[in-house]
Amino acid sequence: MPIATALNPRPLAGSLDELIAGATDRRPFVPGDTRSDSPFERLEIDGVTHVLKHVHLDHDFTMRVSGDLGCRQLRTWQAGLMDAAPGLIDHAVVGMAAGDGRNGWGAAILLRDVGHELVPVGDDPIPEEQHLALLDACAGLSARLWGWEDDLGLLALDRRWSFFSTASLEGERGIGFPEAVPRIAAEGWARFAELAPGDVRDLIDPLRIDPGPLVEAVGSTPRTFLHGDWKLGNLGTCRDGRTLLIDWAYPGAGPVCHELGWYVALNRSRLPIGHSKESTIEDFRAALERHGVDTNGWWERQLGLCLLGTLLHFGWEKALGDDEELGWWCAAARDGARFL
Repeated sequence: MPIATALNPRPLAGSLDELIAGATDRRPFVPGDTRSDSPFERLEIDGVTHVLKHVHLDHDFTMRVSGDLGCRQLRTWQAGLMDAAPGLIDHAVVGMAAGDGRNGWGAAILLRDVGHELVPVGDDPIPEEQHLALLDACAGLSARLWGWEDDLGLLALDRRWSFFSTASLEGERGIGFPEAVPRIAAEGWARFAELAPGDVRDLIDPLRIDPGPLVEAVGSTPRTFLHGDWKLGNLGTCRDGRTLLIDWAYPGAGPVCHELGWYVALNRSRLPIGHSKESTIEDFRAALERHGVDTNGWWERQLGLCLLGTLLHFGWEKALGDDEELGWWCAAARDGARFL
């Protein structure tokens, strides 16, 4: 299936001053639902409220552990990938400027202030209609870029599955855990070692050192462009009905079931009443089919491997939660291991 959308490159602003020309009432703020240590500012431009985010590896451990010099989000914007499905996705980005922060390794990202359109912070299940629309938008974006190959140096699969690897967390420990998430993850993996079944520990521990076998196995299945972070904190519904999708921090080529695994892992407590992880998986597959992706011949293999990959990402988080949830993911990883 060829890529269905021609990409139109986006220009960068020549400088931060050019990006925010005419800004007034500029002040720092902290978004309501973020674990990011990135600095944010709120400002007015021509009477419209905007948000300015400063992205740099000095305050983002995922950028550090994945070697993101120069900001992958910026290259994604330049290539036009954020605009691949304009009828489905609103990314809210107005513009970007390179060269932000120490050594010019970061970027400044200017967005419309869309906080009122994001999924509200909390623990309540989201409406069924919104849940299904989010799945459809994810499937639609993936279908538009089906078969996309990364020639931009974005996030490779081995690095995508190494954020919480043994080496990554030891590196963060060595610099004193400047951010909370890696420290919590290290505590969670210690808990995982106590709670997970022995065969699952024996499966996950080597992959935390070297995810190569998982990368190789999933390489025999189709690829698409990945946004990489379909959590509700990055999602919303626009007034025109499109899905709001922000924080394109983990872009790259990879298996679409990675997006699905991430969605059900991080949003599971807020799935609509009557919607389980299993039904969400079925609904997402149906959405891909509606958007023209034939899932016959590869779906079961890719899904199994990506659910295994999701536990590789978030085994630490599941170990800090309830036993039933950890048990579900251990069973899914055990099943996915037959495809390695």
